[in-house]
Amino acid sequence: MNDLTSEYRHVPVMCEEVVGALAPEPGEIVCDCTLGGAGHSVELARRVAPDGLSIGIDQDDMALEAAAARLTREVPEVSMCLLKGNFADLDDLLVEAEVPGVDCFLFDLGVSSPQLDIPQRGFSYHEDAPLDMRMDPGNNTLTAAEVVNNYNEADLARILRSYGDERHASRIARAIVQERSREPIESCIRLAEVVRDAIPARDRRHGRHPARKAFQAIRIEVNGELDALRPGLEAAIRWANPGGRICVISYHSLEDRIVRQTFGQMSQGCICPPDLPVCVCGHVPIVAVETKRALKASAEEVRANPRARSALMRVARKLDTSRA
Repeated sequence: MNDLTSEYRHVPVMCEEVVGALAPEPGEIVCDCTLGGAGHSVELARRVAPDGLSIGIDQDDMALEAAAARLTREVPEVSMCLLKGNFADLDDLLVEAEVPGVDCFLFDLGVSSPQLDIPQRGFSYHEDAPLDMRMDPGNNTLTAAEVVNNYNEADLARILRSYGDERHASRIARAIVQERSREPIESCIRLAEVVRDAIPARDRRHGRHPARKAFQAIRIEVNGELDALRPGLEAAIRWANPGGRICVISYHSLEDRIVRQTFGQMSQGCICPPDLPVCVCGHVPIVAVETKRALKASAEEVRANPRARSALMRVARKLDTSRA
């Protein structure tokens, strides 16, 4: 347990901003939909203790075990309910938690630092480990190796372009198909080499690792991350108590777009044509968007925690529609 917990020690991104935006109070119910190592959950739990409830959701058994140990050790006075699952199934999970509603929701999207750092998980382009990238190996049968070795060239290019913003998507997809025709690509290091060699030398001289975007894109495909986001957000809005807060940290432009569009649609009032004298649609806003623009991590935090560099945070507040 100690080794496991230490592996899941990581610095939560924009923790001060999350706590400030959610503003949990004693006795409230908080739900961390992406529990990870419980870095955010510990701080939220401290503020709802002793009579509040801390709900944590994760599809990774290792994360759940480490988070339970940490919450028990650091906030023993708070009640907790840790559930295995994907936030796409948030309705079912909250029914299981037997709560009437939730005051604070947090979604910290993407892969957790420990998953990246444990070589056997197959997320890292720095490690000679089998290509895996599954956040829930017990239930997800699709691995990164299967994507890399079985998807056709057009689908690989689409994934790399859409999910990784990779400008060299077609070149990389072609190189992957050519390489796997000689021998299957089965390790992270080998895939990273193929990607690196496919990118023109002039574009490899500066910036971060040349395989970073490709690995991100394949990870998103393996775990269906974008497919889960909108259903999870909509469920959180349904379950939020009047005045409840929903905070989302995304790390990818497509994720942030889904969050922005979902919050925007849920905050829209009357949608009748402007020439109608009275409203007939009955459409009322369900949330108020608290962040006109996405918040970013401070330069100081990015220096201390480089994984905060691409973080974008948006917040919405549930309105009391009973008074509408």
